[in-house]
Parts: sequence; structure tokens; C-alpha cells
Amino acid sequence: MKLREPGFVVAIDGTAGSGKSTTAKASARRLGFDYMDTGAMYRAMTLKVLETGTRITDKAGMARLLRATRIDLSWCKGRLWVKLDRRDVTSAIRTPEVTGYVSEVSAVPAVRDKMKVEQRRAALGRNLVCEGRDIGSVVFPDAGLKVYLDCDVPERAARRVAEWREDGMRTSRTSVTANLRRRDRLDSGRKVAPLVRVADAVLLDTTMLTIEEQVEIVCSLVRRRLALMERA
Repeated sequence: MKLREPGFVVAIDGTAGSGKSTTAKASARRLGFDYMDTGAMYRAMTLKVLETGTRITDKAGMARLLRATRIDLSWCKGRLWVKLDRRDVTSAIRTPEVTGYVSEVSAVPAVRDKMKVEQRRAALGRNLVCEGRDIGSVVFPDAGLKVYLDCDVPERAARRVAEWREDGMRTSRTSVTANLRRRDRLDSGRKVAPLVRVADAVLLDTTMLTIEEQVEIVCSLVRRRLALMERA
């Protein structure tokens, strides 16, 4: 039976390349929860901005673009699928061009307002794992569990380069490292919904952890919280 309000929400925030998406996906599968990749939504919006040539400083233009945009996420056969205006952009949103511009687009207040409404709507009636930059601080401040992932920049850069090479894309570790440092500054320094570790979030440093270890820690924390709720 569908719940009228969000079920148990696991909010995973953290720096770019710290393992949020992989950990969130695997944790959701293991827990039997739905998975929401909010970063994919912002990437899809960034792709549309780039494709249309809309300037993010053009408030009227951005407002029109947002009204005319539809972003859908679905999870099928172990893979996340992202559609932008009913077009599959699952691979297109992972290019270096989108990665290099997503922080600027994400900082636009109108973009964040639209994404927040869509994310909360999608959560109704579901137990889910949700990851991004402001999930525990803004989108789901009452989440059942908040986790903040962090990782050393060199390790994050190595992981990102490996991911892109698997997808057939080539880039240097130097440029990836510079991009990650830049994104950290932008995400943490923006005026609207900056990347922060809220006081009640569990800090998880993933530098020396495998994905399996990260997933096990998150799932164990969820099970403990659920057990406490059942006893309350």
C-alpha cells in the first residue's frame, strides 16, 4: 500500500567523486528501497542549458526553459535511466562538458526550487535512498538517516578518470583534479543550498573504503534506525 507521506528516507550528501551515486544505488538495492539520483536531474538540466545555449544569468530565459523541461528517472534491470523531455540522456549527462558546468547550473535558485519540488513529489509513498549536495540540509531535512561522504581529492580524481575510461572517454588526471577542486569551491561556497555537513549527519570518509564496505556501513545504520523506530 502506498504511503501518503515519504517513508524512510536515506539522505546521502557529499563531495563530487566521493562515491555517493554508487553507494546509494547499491544500498537501495540491498535494502529494497527506491533510488533517487538528484545529481542526474541537475545534470539533465545542465545538458539542456548547454544544448539550447541559454545563459544562466538570463532569469527570464531560464524560467521559460524550466517550464518547458521534463526530467524523468527510472530504475530498470539494475541501471538508472534518465530522460530529458522523453529523450534518453543517460550517457549524455556524464560527459566532461556537463560535469564541468553542472555546479553553475545547480547554483541557480530557480533550478534548485524546481528540483526540490520534483524530488519531494517523487518521494511520496516510498522508502528511498537519495543522494546529492543538499539532500539532508534542504530537500529532506527530516530524513530518517543522513550520511555525509567525503574522500581525498587525489583518490576522487583517480576514480573519476577510471569511470570515464570505462565509458570510452579520455581525460587527464590533472584536469580532473582541477575540476574537482573547483566544484568543491563552488558547491560549498554558493549562496543557495551550499554543500554542508549538517549536525545530525554521519560522516563517512571513503578514501580507504571499498564500495562494499561503504554499502555495508550505510545499510547497517539504516537497519539500526529502523529497529529503533519499531521499538519506539
